[in-house]
Amino acid sequence: MEHSEWILVLDFGSQYTQLIARRIRECGVYSEIKPFNYAVDQIKKNPPSGMILSGGPFSVYHEKAPLSDPGIFRLGIPVLGICYGLQLIAFQLDGQVDPAAKREYGRAKLHVMDAAGLFKNIPDSSVVWMSHGDHLTKLPQGFRVIARTDNAPIAAIGNKAARIFGIQFHPEVIHTEHGVKIVDNFLMEVCRLKKLWSPQSFLENTIVNLRKKIGAEKVICGVSGGVDSTVVAELLHRAVGDRLKVIFIDNGLLRLDESVWVRRMFEQKLHILPHFVDGSALFLEKLHGVVNPEKKRKIIGEVFIRLFEEEAKQFDDAAFLAQGTLYPDVIESQSAVGPSAQIKSHHNVGGLPDWMKLDLIEPLRELFKDEVRKIGKLLDIPGEMLNRHPFPGPGLAVRVIGEITGNRLKIVRFADAIFMEELQRSGWYDRVWQAFAVLLPVKSVGVMGDERTYENVIALRSVTSLDGMTADWGKLPYDLLGVVSNRIINEVKGVNRVVYDVSSKPPSTIEWE
Repeated sequence: MEHSEWILVLDFGSQYTQLIARRIRECGVYSEIKPFNYAVDQIKKNPPSGMILSGGPFSVYHEKAPLSDPGIFRLGIPVLGICYGLQLIAFQLDGQVDPAAKREYGRAKLHVMDAAGLFKNIPDSSVVWMSHGDHLTKLPQGFRVIARTDNAPIAAIGNKAARIFGIQFHPEVIHTEHGVKIVDNFLMEVCRLKKLWSPQSFLENTIVNLRKKIGAEKVICGVSGGVDSTVVAELLHRAVGDRLKVIFIDNGLLRLDESVWVRRMFEQKLHILPHFVDGSALFLEKLHGVVNPEKKRKIIGEVFIRLFEEEAKQFDDAAFLAQGTLYPDVIESQSAVGPSAQIKSHHNVGGLPDWMKLDLIEPLRELFKDEVRKIGKLLDIPGEMLNRHPFPGPGLAVRVIGEITGNRLKIVRFADAIFMEELQRSGWYDRVWQAFAVLLPVKSVGVMGDERTYENVIALRSVTSLDGMTADWGKLPYDLLGVVSNRIINEVKGVNRVVYDVSSKPPSTIEWE
């Protein structure tokens, strides 16, 4: 997609790289992420309006440190370096970077020394988020210090003539008080951009581009009832109408009554008639005896795609397969587009196998969950579909820790339904980002009716988040947890203990597998 103005984000391995792109978009400017070594010749072919160099876990003087082509600083394009990006600017422009005598992690007090440009309308003193063990000890020629902290005498630098700036802290995280404003200042004051990107413009451009790409062909879209696949289906429905063929595969790993609910919602609310496939027996057969979570995901992904291929034969001339892949899926499945560490694979990331004769369409691949919901609202998708908690592609397979059996699925399915029912009843469902039950691979001793029991343990999980990149555990009331625990133990046969997960992301992931 061509844009008259856009920001190129070079990824040096920061866990926050995608958040930088998201903040830029929040400010009304389109952004794209490329690897740290993105060639200068490629940049020249479609010059961005500005460049942001991300943070990263490396030291610039390490022999394996990711280094960009120094030629990016001679393109005349405004540059903002963040954390590692700041140190890279100094390193490649003949400044000096050394290990700091005192590392700086967490909140710090920033003192602005030049309130123009990058720090326009930023208070003289504010809280920022630091995460670094190195610091600048010598400025590159033409630069001067524009902000400091108590621990870092060089916390921000600038060369106004060259329009190159660097900051030691992370403006993209919510812990930096005026971070979004600093990003906005780079876009508006330094790059002199207009605000041309918005969910509405994304929607309009995406529909136009889908029509161009698909042409007169047919496109197949798999739906699960979740936000992502629902938005993709409605986008395509708006773009190509009846040439969209929606397939809903029941993999036997869905929540209680999910299959009936999804079909009813698509038919009655979106006026899209899904082609239903009951593949539950095949999925459970292939998953028999499998306990490794990565193997589960790969099996589910392969079976899912093979079923799609079979069903696609019923639709003449189907040329495309649409998926609801999002940014967090991409981040956690691969090294993003830079040197970020892999966390886990997603069954809907990484393209299609060679033997599948369909081209892939992923219209939401560059969006975060909250952005997808904004698009869904513009598409008039009902709130009961749009505001559902995220549900993983592998479904309950990654919420049954260990071996998957029909009975173990039944246990977690009913426990989860009770949890959702009580969250809805108490008003807490919409106050947390995601919640679910997990069946653990352990049993515990209990007492029921004066008899000793040795049965299963259910873990409850709820988190608050904006985009799934980071998350804090949900502070549910004790009384609510007590009601949920009591109901699960009394109503779900085979459970005698309920525990609550109070870990955050990072270091944990939201899902258990």
